[in-house]
Amino acid sequence: QVLLVESGGGLVQAGGSLRLSCVASGVSVRTVPMGWFRQAPGAEREFVAAIAGNTAGNTFYADSLQGRFTISRDSAKNAVYLEMNGLQPEDSAVYTCVGDPSGSWKRAEDYAYWGQGTQVTVSS
Repeated sequence: QVLLVESGGGLVQAGGSLRLSCVASGVSVRTVPMGWFRQAPGAEREFVAAIAGNTAGNTFYADSLQGRFTISRDSAKNAVYLEMNGLQPEDSAVYTCVGDPSGSWKRAEDYAYWGQGTQVTVSS
């Protein structure tokens, strides 16, 4: 059974930073592509970032977020992280860790594994 557990969400002022964590069990973050999506109230789910399941750990980002967000992994802890800097109110959303895409890494429906999500709220 695969389990993805996120943590690190919370309330932060505009311009601040947060680091989200996703601890995986039942799947190795070293060999399976992992990613993050977010969804704000009334909005569609949006691709945030992904990291390849290979030695290089190639990373991919939504064009609008590159430069502010960084995805990384720790194979020893079997965890994936999302470092978010320069947060703005429009970044407020539920952020969800995902794993093992069967098709496009930017399509939510292609991911086999989903966490419960963690709320990020950015105040102005």
